[in-house]
Amino acid sequence: QVQLVESGGGVVQAGGSLKLSCAASRKFFSINDMGWYRQAPGQQRELVASITSGGSTNYADSVKGRFTISTDNAKNTVYLQMNSLKPEDTAVYYCNAEGKIAAWYRTTHYWGQGTQVTVSS
Repeated sequence: QVQLVESGGGVVQAGGSLKLSCAASRKFFSINDMGWYRQAPGQQRELVASITSGGSTNYADSVKGRFTISTDNAKNTVYLQMNSLKPEDTAVYYCNAEGKIAAWYRTTHYWGQGTQVTVSS
């Protein structure tokens, strides 16, 4: 199994920046993509940004130009740099990874425990 551990959340004023990190407890045999999702109180979880094994990225329209997703494969880590934060970015942010831990293992979605991001106005 794989555990994903997020860090970097906190409280920041509007216009500020935060960088989230998500470290996998072991290296994947193969990985399709990794991403960040968020869930605000009373709302559904939504995709914020994702990155494929080939480096292709996808962003929610609401964060384009402000957030950047990247990976460090040597450290089994995915990052989310968040700039120009807005109060509406306030949510619990979850890391996700889709991949295999071995050639014979099924493709599985893995989730982190979440990290709170609060943007004050």
